[in-house]
Amino acid sequence: MTDSQLFSPITLRDLTIRNRVWVAPMCQYSATDGVPEDWHLVHLGSFASGGAGLVFTEATAVLPEGRISPADTGIWNDAQQAVWRRIVDFLHSQGAAAGMQLAHAGRKASTEPPWVGRAAVADKDGGWQPVGPGTTPYPGLREPRALTLDGIREVVTAFGDAAVRAVDAGFDVLEVHAAHGYLLHEFLSPLSNDRVDEYGGSFDNRARLLLEVVREVRGRVPSGVPVVVRLSATDWTDGGWDVEQSVRLAGLLKDAGVDLVDVSSGGNVPAQVPVGPGYQVPFARAVREAGMRTGAVGLITEPKQAEEIVATGSADVVLLARVLLREPHWPLRAAHELGATDAVRWPEQYLRAKL
Repeated sequence: MTDSQLFSPITLRDLTIRNRVWVAPMCQYSATDGVPEDWHLVHLGSFASGGAGLVFTEATAVLPEGRISPADTGIWNDAQQAVWRRIVDFLHSQGAAAGMQLAHAGRKASTEPPWVGRAAVADKDGGWQPVGPGTTPYPGLREPRALTLDGIREVVTAFGDAAVRAVDAGFDVLEVHAAHGYLLHEFLSPLSNDRVDEYGGSFDNRARLLLEVVREVRGRVPSGVPVVVRLSATDWTDGGWDVEQSVRLAGLLKDAGVDLVDVSSGGNVPAQVPVGPGYQVPFARAVREAGMRTGAVGLITEPKQAEEIVATGSADVVLLARVLLREPHWPLRAAHELGATDAVRWPEQYLRAKL
């Protein structure tokens, strides 16, 4: 047995996950009509064989217009669900849990992949008019159409439909994406939400859509399936969404059946962000101290750093991204460095390389 907290299991509802090294959602911009490709199988599968406890998909759109780009994955039809099932089966075969991030890009939809330049995509090139709380565009992107009340209800239902499809495809965990300036974050922040109806203005009104989505998802999947929410804890801009509101919201999310908050930051408006190792960990700690389990993200790259975050109670899990792109088998190395080699599962095909 190991004394490593990072490589100890964690149980959420009916699910026990083998360790606390989780794979954060990472968009690949490599799908066709929302259907994941072989790239996604290899990309996600490498993290499972590399020892991660839970592997999240990229932001997976609940509606076609909810994609960030025309090349994003989706979960709004049977063809998409069937391919996701194949990927889930492989993740499970490697001992990892499978999580799907359910998303709607809101006013940041219909854009090019980042390696093209993040420009807006015109209708003639396969794009579409995005939607948002109002008609104010994200700088440099297309002007959105303000969601009507009927449109809001359609979004809520779409999240529920997508959750059912994901669970039917075998996913163990669902994450509602309410961060990084996408639709649900846009409603939360006064910098992007200028509505004057019941979805704008006060804190309770701005939080209404997210809570409706969470209740819809929670109510339509089995009670044993964990639900996670990804939040941006701050807009990094005066007058925007902030840590105090995030802590307040976390209590409401817990009451609505959320099991863990994945705490990130930024993305809603251009801002100066003081990026550095573990720069978002204090946000996760603040939310956790308010009584909600949390995941920490953001420039977590070293095993001892990740161990300390969990062992000192800053977060219950860490979610890694870019370091795993560089080293998909990071958990295997980390377990060795932390004296927890027996706590990870090496693929039989790789046993000759076991540290």
